[in-house]
Amino acid sequence: MTLRISLAQLDYTLCDFDGNLARMRVAIAAASQAGADLLVFSELCLSGYYPQDIVEEPDFLPRQQAALDALLELSRATDTALAIGAVTRNEGVGKPLHNSLLLIKRGEIVLRYDKQLLPTYNIFDERRHFEPGVNQAALFELKGHRLGFLICEDAWNSEGKDYAIDPVKTLAEAGAELLISINASPSHVGKPAQRHALFAGIARHWRLPLVYVNQVGANDQIVFDGGSFVVDPLHGVVHHLPLFETALETLEFEQGFRRQGQALDQAVELHLADSEFYYRQIILGLRDYAAKIGFHKVVVGCSGGIDSALTLALAADALGAHNVVAITMPSQYSSRGSVTDSVALCANLGVSLLEHPIAELVAGYRAGFAGHFHTQPSGLTVENLQARIRGTILMEYSNHFGHLLLTTGNKSEISVGYCTLYGDTNGGLNIIGDLYKTEVFALAAHYNQRHGRELIPQAIIDKPPSAELAPDQQDSDSLPPYPVLDEILKLHIEGSRLRPAEHAHADAFVAELLAAGDGALVERVLGLVAKSEFKRRQAPPIIRVRNRAFGNGRQMPIATAW
Repeated sequence: MTLRISLAQLDYTLCDFDGNLARMRVAIAAASQAGADLLVFSELCLSGYYPQDIVEEPDFLPRQQAALDALLELSRATDTALAIGAVTRNEGVGKPLHNSLLLIKRGEIVLRYDKQLLPTYNIFDERRHFEPGVNQAALFELKGHRLGFLICEDAWNSEGKDYAIDPVKTLAEAGAELLISINASPSHVGKPAQRHALFAGIARHWRLPLVYVNQVGANDQIVFDGGSFVVDPLHGVVHHLPLFETALETLEFEQGFRRQGQALDQAVELHLADSEFYYRQIILGLRDYAAKIGFHKVVVGCSGGIDSALTLALAADALGAHNVVAITMPSQYSSRGSVTDSVALCANLGVSLLEHPIAELVAGYRAGFAGHFHTQPSGLTVENLQARIRGTILMEYSNHFGHLLLTTGNKSEISVGYCTLYGDTNGGLNIIGDLYKTEVFALAAHYNQRHGRELIPQAIIDKPPSAELAPDQQDSDSLPPYPVLDEILKLHIEGSRLRPAEHAHADAFVAELLAAGDGALVERVLGLVAKSEFKRRQAPPIIRVRNRAFGNGRQMPIATAW
């Protein structure tokens, strides 16, 4: 008998129960219209993933219950069963809550399944709030098909290395005929292909077809890429929903999957070049972040360098050029090209450019320092002073006009502390802070290629990087060349979390440095990373695009002798 399954790939706002319910209501109406027997939502869809300590607030569960009650009432008017994710109470010992899947049909919860494998690595900390469910198969028969249900991490122990149990094995041995997995799987470069390989392997090993539904959208610095898919045990992934977009699609299942009557029996690939992946993830991350915290416009300090240029370009695409303001703040050390390049960039993008010179302000601060502290400020103090004056001007503009300030540091600089606290680290969000400097250059070139013309002036891409805080200053005066620095940083910060080819390249590169007698350079870089933790702790949130980003994905102490 044919089973019609709708996959709902939606963008949820954390704890916006009314808004999330409204999104689900639209999906239910569409799935019902399509004659779906089952509509599958994603993990914790009522609250959005991940609500963190809000689950401990006294009104969290009552508010969620009100949304669930409305959903139950809504389901009475349709024959479509609903698979949803929700927080539920744990009535036994342990943590007070469960991360659960609820199967709803005609106003009743006909199945409840509590997630068994709770991740506590990288950005995850589910064991902080949830108790694992018992190891039993969540099975339900619908239209003659025995469905087995999973929640995200439950499927990520196929090799048996991370947990003592394998919920997929439990389902397969209990007689499941079709696996349904609801997910809130965060995105990073390489993750879509990793999911495809993992779930294709599971389906092939257990000879079971599989439906995978993922959340889309951004919550804080974490982006969810969607890309929901179905897997045939013989052919692998045979169909997927788009990346970085909301989507709702209804498929048929009997012996295999069909779409609009056509058999899905050919493997499909989901591949984006790294720069295109970064582009789409950052655009969605900024767009959602601004919308969900209530900002419509952003402001960016425009130095004429590559980092601020790329930030401005991405912001213009994400929010519209009319919602982006650039401010150039030349000093006595600013090159003429920095100003003219800023003008050309903003003209190309259609972004408003304002100018606020800082030379007089710097001179006033220097005189005040000398007059009150009876000594001249050091060269480094003056360099940082310029950055802090610029940061203050940008925050001044942000406060007065209500624009979100985007900071512009890249991962290479943030790693080694090549930034000024309360200066160029000022801001509410950093959209390129998980890109190494070499990736910033690559994405800038890709941006121009993507738009079919030179929006980011080639002069900006070609010029040697410089903070322009001292005469003739270049980044290479203080740091190794970025192609060298970035490989050291990748191996140190991400290590085995890198994709295999990337890891092999970084490992070989650093090994060559050590063999060539450059061990002191490597040690110096690692020392800079360790000493700069206090800066990163006070920096704005960063949109995550790589497997290990600064923030809750890399938790390191500040006061340590390591």
